[in-house]
Amino acid sequence: MSSKEFTIFVATLMAIVALSIDALLPALGLITQELGIANANQTQLVISMLFLGMAIGQLICGPLSDALGRKPVLYSGLVVYLFGTVICFFSTDITVLLVGRFIQGLGCAGPYVSAVSLVRDKYAGRGMAKIMSLVTMIFVLVPAFAPILGQAILFVSPWRGIFAVYLCYALLLVGWIYIRLPETLPKEQRIPFSVSGFIAGFKEVVTNRVTTSLTLGTGLTFGSFIGYLNSSQQIFQVQFETGKLFSLYFGSLALALGAASMLNSQLVERLGMYYLASRAYLVIVLTSAAFMVIQFYIDIQFWMFMAFMLILFFNLGMVFGNLNAMAMEPMGHVAGIAAAVIGSVSSMMSIIIGTTIGQLYNDTVMPLTAGFLLMSSLALMLLHYSQRHKEKDVGAG
Repeated sequence: MSSKEFTIFVATLMAIVALSIDALLPALGLITQELGIANANQTQLVISMLFLGMAIGQLICGPLSDALGRKPVLYSGLVVYLFGTVICFFSTDITVLLVGRFIQGLGCAGPYVSAVSLVRDKYAGRGMAKIMSLVTMIFVLVPAFAPILGQAILFVSPWRGIFAVYLCYALLLVGWIYIRLPETLPKEQRIPFSVSGFIAGFKEVVTNRVTTSLTLGTGLTFGSFIGYLNSSQQIFQVQFETGKLFSLYFGSLALALGAASMLNSQLVERLGMYYLASRAYLVIVLTSAAFMVIQFYIDIQFWMFMAFMLILFFNLGMVFGNLNAMAMEPMGHVAGIAAAVIGSVSSMMSIIIGTTIGQLYNDTVMPLTAGFLLMSSLALMLLHYSQRHKEKDVGAG
């Protein structure tokens, strides 16, 4: 693959997660009605269960990716994803739907872990951050247009038609991998799978203070983001009564994140990952604090919420690609296990945090604002901590 095709391919792989979430968001209200779900907050679990499956699946896919190569794990993950999609398509109650979403999440782990490892196989340092920012930019276009796609499907079919699109997407990826993707992990660089080897790799990741602190920061940040995803349909369509325009407003926020990722890819080699991420976190913290204070005194209008979220999303675009690249930087020799541990630990954290924020939704945006303020404050402290230890390690070397 050329560098351009490789970037698009990796973004398409990672986008299976965003597509599996965001195209379904406009249908959550219909799912609540058709399946007879009494509490609308319970439908949010359709989002959380996919992330839970991913968190567990990454611990399996990471070591297997290092032992068998990237392509076998890609194929296996996509087959599992297809199986979960079929279960969701034929589900008639919320329990079966949640089981299918969990299996979908297990399947998503294969493409997601392999995508990060593919980039780490070919790039390192700021070069990796630049590629990851470009990948994130393309990746973010999916959340921008996926709700519109989901809404369009709902115009011509029931909500199950969205799962038919997921099926086609996964089959497209299988064909692309088979025809175009070379194996990026040579046999001589593979790590035979063993329990002791996994434990050793796991210990290496979690005992590296730079990687661990950035992993925790990623979990905190993504947790507040999942809180937004979980409650977004209720905030837009119920609280602010945007109706079918929900997908357009949701997409505009995603585009802000994508624009920031594009800018980050241009600035990161000149200014550095830490500089950009730390400044972005500071803006998120200050903006969230100000917006929370405002809510104690006036009723929030829709334009105020959108202005707040646009600022947050733009700065999140400066955070996500940099944090992941910084966490992976010391882990090039165990990229598969590192991607699995970083992804799994941060995902587990984010599921708990995001589900909690979503379940606290009370027809106001106060729980969401508080979540961004608290999680970003803690993540900023962890980022500073990781930088201090990185400088100490460089000085000691």
